[in-house]
Amino acid sequence: MRQALDGVRVLDLTQFEAGPSCTQLLAWLGAEVIKVEEPERGDPGRYGRAEKPGVDSSYFLTLNSNKKSVTLNLKHPQGKAMFLEMVKQADVLSENQAPGALEKSGLGL
Repeated sequence: MRQALDGVRVLDLTQFEAGPSCTQLLAWLGAEVIKVEEPERGDPGRYGRAEKPGVDSSYFLTLNSNKKSVTLNLKHPQGKAMFLEMVKQADVLSENQAPGALEKSGLGL
């Protein structure tokens, strides 16, 4: 059965509750959501409210179900270049960083 957002690709740079819940809804409506996370640590929600050390928190699992995930070092030139290539293939970029954070990091679009 076709869903409303089939064929839509979303790059997800969100964190904490508001952003991940938004992109999760897009995923449940059929969008391909690709969550971009920091290498080694991942999204702060994975470990910030973990019930057991080394296990993704139920908070993270609840807000990020039905998404794909990739790790990229957005502070490294190669990671930035890979991200900018991914942006070219995306329909939506969702982020909830502080105002100006993407521009400051060299990722402003």
